[in-house]
Amino acid sequence: MKEIRPAALGLKIKLEEIDTQLDAKGLASAFQTAKQKQVGAIMTTTGNPFFTERKQIVELAVKHRLPGIYPQKEFVDESGLMSYGVDYTDLYQRAAVYVDKILKGAKPAELPVQQATKFEFVINLKAAKQIGLTIPVRVLERANKVIK
Repeated sequence: MKEIRPAALGLKIKLEEIDTQLDAKGLASAFQTAKQKQVGAIMTTTGNPFFTERKQIVELAVKHRLPGIYPQKEFVDESGLMSYGVDYTDLYQRAAVYVDKILKGAKPAELPVQQATKFEFVINLKAAKQIGLTIPVRVLERANKVIK
């Protein structure tokens, strides 16, 4: 959130942060609050608790006709609108290289820390249609994967 707040300010977007309990009642309440505050879209933060509840989050977004962007493609696999995040397949492959180096005698402390360098943008057109949203062609062209 510390990076999102200044970005929203710079883009002149009103950011509504809604804390929630990650259970059925808490999520339903959060979406009700979002609707009352007339938010235009939702975005979840990363983390296992949100990932675990992705199916319910996506269902509530559709129910409230709120476009959502998520940090992992698995949300889109559950009929979420779009995701932009780290390509985990690439990360796992790079981790395997590290494991190989360590097994061959490299000291973990001497290996450089690596950050993600490959990201993926996935769009679900079926989800867009469900909430009555048209995705511009220019946005579709930028996606790594478009689900029809």
